[in-house]
Amino acid sequence: QVQLVESGGGSVQAGGSLRLSCAASGYTISSGCMAWFRQAPGKEREGVAAIDSDGSTSYADSVKGRFTISKDNAKNTLYLRMNSLKPEDTAMYYCAADCEPGVAGPEYNYWGQGTQVTVSS
Repeated sequence: QVQLVESGGGSVQAGGSLRLSCAASGYTISSGCMAWFRQAPGKEREGVAAIDSDGSTSYADSVKGRFTISKDNAKNTLYLRMNSLKPEDTAMYYCAADCEPGVAGPEYNYWGQGTQVTVSS
């Protein structure tokens, strides 16, 4: 059984930083693609950052230069370092694993429960 458990969310002021973690069990993160998504109240879920098995990364334009996705294969954990946070970054953040090609981009088979990030101005 695959489990993804996010942690590290919280409340910060604009300009602050947070590091989110996603600990995986039942799934070897080195073997596939993983990503971070977020969903704000009343908005659609959006992809934030993704990392492939070879370590290549991609980011949403809104977070480029501020967020960094990384993984520690030995710890089987995915990270999202978020710097220069803005109020518009406020959302529930989810990690996802094991992607497959989809019509509108990669689709992920496994999802965590999410961790809340709140940025105040």
